[in-house]
Amino acid sequence: MSRPVLLDPLFRSLASVKGIGPQFSSLLSRFFGAPEGQQAIVLDLLFHMPSGIIDRSKITGISGAVHNQIATLKLHIDRHQAPPKGKPQVPYRVFAHDETGEIQLVFFRAQGGWVEKLLPVGEDVYVSGTIGFFGGEKQITHPDYVVPANRLEDLPLVEPVYPLTHGLSAKALIKLVRQAVTWVPEVPEWTPAERLGQFKWSGFRAALTTAHLPARPEEAQLWGPARMRLAYDEYLAGQLALLLVRSELVAPRGIARTFTGEITSRVTAALPYTLTEGQLAAVEDIRRDLAAPERMSRLLQGDVGAGKTVVALMAMAAMAESGAQSALMTPTEILSAQHYRSLKPICDAAGLGIILLTGKMAAADRRIALEAIASGDVAIVVGTHALFQSGVEFRNLGLTVVDEQHRFGVHQRLALSEKGAHADLLVMTATPIPRTLVLTHFGDMAVSILREKPRGRQPIDTAVLAIAEYGRVVQRLRARIDEGAQAFWVCPLVEESEVVDLVSAEDRAEELRKVFGDDVVLVHGRMSSAQKEEAMGRFQRNEAKILVATTVIEVGVDVPNASIMIIEHAERFGLAQLHQLRGRVGRGSKRSACLLLYRDPLSETAQARLETIRKTEDGFEIAERDLELRGQGDVLGTRQSGMPGYHLAVPDVHRHLLEWAHGDAVEMLKRNPGLSGPEGEALRTLLYLFRKDLAIPLIRAG
Repeated sequence: MSRPVLLDPLFRSLASVKGIGPQFSSLLSRFFGAPEGQQAIVLDLLFHMPSGIIDRSKITGISGAVHNQIATLKLHIDRHQAPPKGKPQVPYRVFAHDETGEIQLVFFRAQGGWVEKLLPVGEDVYVSGTIGFFGGEKQITHPDYVVPANRLEDLPLVEPVYPLTHGLSAKALIKLVRQAVTWVPEVPEWTPAERLGQFKWSGFRAALTTAHLPARPEEAQLWGPARMRLAYDEYLAGQLALLLVRSELVAPRGIARTFTGEITSRVTAALPYTLTEGQLAAVEDIRRDLAAPERMSRLLQGDVGAGKTVVALMAMAAMAESGAQSALMTPTEILSAQHYRSLKPICDAAGLGIILLTGKMAAADRRIALEAIASGDVAIVVGTHALFQSGVEFRNLGLTVVDEQHRFGVHQRLALSEKGAHADLLVMTATPIPRTLVLTHFGDMAVSILREKPRGRQPIDTAVLAIAEYGRVVQRLRARIDEGAQAFWVCPLVEESEVVDLVSAEDRAEELRKVFGDDVVLVHGRMSSAQKEEAMGRFQRNEAKILVATTVIEVGVDVPNASIMIIEHAERFGLAQLHQLRGRVGRGSKRSACLLLYRDPLSETAQARLETIRKTEDGFEIAERDLELRGQGDVLGTRQSGMPGYHLAVPDVHRHLLEWAHGDAVEMLKRNPGLSGPEGEALRTLLYLFRKDLAIPLIRAG
C-alpha cells in the first residue's frame, strides 16, 4: 500500500511553497535535519513545536503595565517628535495616552515616514510590546505589534515562541506555520474511543492547530489536551512500528529447544566463581524462552561488569546441547578479541568449540574458520558484524547474541536473523535503560536485568577536581604508579580543535610522556586496528602504565590491574558515558579511584551530572537522572544511531502516555493483526504520518 493521497499536502517540499526562495529553503532543510540531498517538507514545519508562548491577551491600562513585561494597550496617539536634523542616533518618539496615564513609543533609525503612517495622530490603536522606563516615563521601544482599533483580531493575543536558528526570524517562521496549518487534512481517527473520552481529546487536525495557534494561554500547555493528544499519537506510531518488527522477528516460528544439561553443568564447573542470584534468574528466563516454540527476543541489561557475558555463555552452552550453533556479535574487533580470550579457557574446559572471525584475519585463518562454522565443528562463533556478510554460512545457527545493542539498528537485527531461519535473539547492553526507554526503543523485546555487582568488585572512590589542579594530579599519579597501579586517562578529542578549547588525547599523551616516558601509550579512533591493538596489548600486559585514550575504551576493555580512571573535561561527557568509563576500573582486587577533571565555568546541568556520578554507582539511578537532565534523545549514545528522537512528545511530561500507547498498540494488533478495514486504514495513516512506514510491509495479512 502506498501513502494515502490525503497526506500529500504534508509531504510537499517547503521549497515549493510560495515565498520560499532557494536560500531560505536550504536554511530550513538544514534546521529541520532533512537527509543529505533532500528538502524539508511541510510536516517538518508542523512537527516543530513551540517551546513556549507570549501572552498578549491581558489588555491593561498604562498605569497597570509593569516594567519589563509584555503589555497590550489601547492608546490614543497625541503627537510625534522626530529627531533633530543630522542627529540620527536620537530616537523618534510618539506620545500617546489612555484614561489611566501617558506613554511614549520609541523607534530608532525610523527614516522614510513609515511611523507617521503606522501611528496617525488623533487615531486610536492597539499596541503590544515590552514596557520599559526612561527618565521616569513609561515607554515601549519598537512595539511588536501595532493594529488599528477596529482590527484587534489581527493581533495574535497568544503568540507561540519557537526554537530558532541563525538567519531564521520568529516572524517568518510564524507566518509559514499559519499557512501550513490550513493544509492539514481531516484524517481518519486511530485513537480508541475510550481514550478520547477519558482524556477529552479532539481530533488530530484540531489538536495540531491548537498546538500552533492557541486561542488562550492554557491551550498551549504541555499538559493541555492538544499536546497530550499529539504526544500519544507519536508514541502510538512508535509502539506499533516496534511491535510489527517484533512480529517479524518472532512470528516465523521458533524451535522449541530441549536441553540435556550436560554442557551447561561442565561450563558451571569450569567457572572460577559461582553465579549471582540475578545471573541465575536471567539464565532461567532465557532457558524458558528457548524451550518455547516462539522465537526469543530478549534484552539482557546489566551494569558494566555485572556478568552479562557469562549469562550469554550459559545460553550458548544450552543451545549447543540442543545441537545448534550460536553467534556472539560485538561492535568492534577489540571487543570481539576480548570476549574470545575470556571465553576460550572456559569453553576448552567444558569441551565446547569456539572460534573468532573478524574482517582483518589472514586469508588462511579465515578459510579455516569458515569451514569450521559451515561444518558445525564449532558451537560458538565470536565476531563483529562481519558475521552476517554473505560469505559466512552456518551449519545450524540457533542463537544470536548481540553485545551493545544500540550500535545495531532494526535492519541489522533482521539481517542477522536471516542467517538462522529460526534463530533466537539475545541482546546485551551495559547502558542501564529506564523502563520508559525500553518501551520506546526496544518495545519489541522482553527484558532481564542484572542488578548486583559481581562478587569481589571493589567500590570506586569518585572525586571531582578542577583542571587547574593538574600538577597535583600528576604527582599523586606518580606515587600510585610507583606502587604498581595502572591508569586510564580519557580525553574527549583526538587532536587540537580550533573551535573548542579542549586538550586533545595526543597533546595529553605528549605532556604525560614528559613525566612518565615510555610508560604512556595512546589509543584513539583514527589509529589503525594494528596500532590500537599494539598499544592496548602493552597496557593489558602491564608493560605500559598509563593508557591515554578517547572514548574508544568506553565499551568493554578489561584490564583488572587498572585501578585509576582519570576523565579530563568530564563536563563534556554525558552521564551514561561517564558511568561506562568509570566501570572500566574496580575490576581487580585493589580499591579503585575515578577522578573527574573539569574546566570552569560549569553549566548547571554539567554540575548536576558530575554530582550524580560522584554520589552513586547505581547505573539505573544514573540512567533515570540522565533522562531528566538530557531528555531521552541521547541516553542511548548519539542521535545518529537511529534512535527515535521525539518531536511532539516531551518525555518528562508525557512519559505516562507511553504506557497507554504501548497497551493500546498491543490490543490493536491482537484484534486486527492485518490492520484491515477502517481501523486498519486509520492506523496505516498514522504510521505514514509519523514516518514509520518502514514497518508497513511487515503487516501480516489476516
